[in-house]
Amino acid sequence: MREVPMRYVKANQTGIVLFVVLSFFFQQSWILAALWIIQVVGLASGGKFNLFVLIAKLVLKGKGEETQSAELQRFNNTLAVLFLTLALVSLAFGWQIVGYVFSAFLLTAASAALLGYCIGCTVYFWYKQFRAGRRIGQH
Repeated sequence: MREVPMRYVKANQTGIVLFVVLSFFFQQSWILAALWIIQVVGLASGGKFNLFVLIAKLVLKGKGEETQSAELQRFNNTLAVLFLTLALVSLAFGWQIVGYVFSAFLLTAASAALLGYCIGCTVYFWYKQFRAGRRIGQH
């Protein structure tokens, strides 16, 4: 199974938090659009061309010991693109509050992951359980 160094995962999460906070602070949806492009390019390239990962590779030496499954990373990035897409579409229709709510969901998930709790990982687990035909909480 392919693994992604956690330092690159954290670099991406940090970039997401930074861009969403900047978009809130400056009230500029183009910042979210730039983040969407970064995330879509990263997702399409398997993380190889994610701007935040490329910067981390230049700044951080070595890969580190801790890793995350590439499949899980791809799932989490897909969720990020989904929330960004919903936020941008909402903002384009003039639904400011809905756009900010979707942005806030993404900000919350990325911030929580940086603090050690991966909401996307929990959703991924539930999704896998559902696909396997198991009910959550059943042993």
